[in-house]
Amino acid sequence: MKMNRTNTAGRILALLLTALMVLSLAACGTKGGDKMDGMSSEPKNAEEAVAMHKELMAQENAILSEDTALWEKVFMAADKGMTMQEDGKNYGEFLLDTIEGSKDQFTEDELKLLKEAAKKIREIENKLTMIEKKYPEAAQQSTDGAMSVPAGSDMTTPPDDGSMQKFPAFEGKDLDGNTVKSDELFSANAVTVVNFWFTTCNPCVGELSELDALNKELAKKGGALIGVNTFTLDGDEAAISEAKDVLAKKGVTYQNVYFASDGEAGKFTTNIFAYPTTYVVDRNGNIVGDPIVGAITEKKQAETLQKLIDQTLAADMG
Repeated sequence: MKMNRTNTAGRILALLLTALMVLSLAACGTKGGDKMDGMSSEPKNAEEAVAMHKELMAQENAILSEDTALWEKVFMAADKGMTMQEDGKNYGEFLLDTIEGSKDQFTEDELKLLKEAAKKIREIENKLTMIEKKYPEAAQQSTDGAMSVPAGSDMTTPPDDGSMQKFPAFEGKDLDGNTVKSDELFSANAVTVVNFWFTTCNPCVGELSELDALNKELAKKGGALIGVNTFTLDGDEAAISEAKDVLAKKGVTYQNVYFASDGEAGKFTTNIFAYPTTYVVDRNGNIVGDPIVGAITEKKQAETLQKLIDQTLAADMG
């Protein structure tokens, strides 16, 4: 699936497609068929559960990879007035509701195609839920090693000379309108954790409380955590209001910032297609280690993040 990554509509499409994928901590980019043959029965063991989970996720991605112009119209309509997706709501139902709300934009044939696809996704989601309840580790095992920051972009590829990659500079604002400059932000902290998220991403919202607790721990050690809600880029007022509402409901106190989508940091952001994604940055603005893809509510992600934080703090003291 090809998209203009600097195009706002394409960015939102990528984000919303990823919302589906990260429901089970998977990134866009898998390939699979569009049939559900052999997927009707329950897995007999954990190995079968992992294989079935992989196949179902691939099928979802394949469905959303077809007729991208139509899906983009759906997601763009949703973005205009969307609130946080309810915990536990089937994503297929979410899509059907969104399609119904924007039905005036489509012909009868287009509407039929979209609804049939959303119903398939609803069926897939029911199966995924069944697998994840019976085999809780299946989702993680099926996606281990599959999640990655997209290659082919200078923004996401470390330098070849072995030097550390700089986090892209920005001058933006927090959600209350206060100016935030990246150089001042990073230099003031022994370590800065930067979490990329968006309002309708369930795993993103699900980890907000843990991130707030982490921010409080970092503050004791001279560090900080900031969030970047990708819907709020360019100061989108509706998106800022929705993000503030979600943050307030989750009791989040750490700073969230936004910046221009066409700047260095904005282009960096549009090249992130797996959410949530978290970076660790040192006092000099260098990115430490690889990005953590997936919510820190998962043990593997939490341990990796803590290791990078400890590494950065130790280097700062040294």
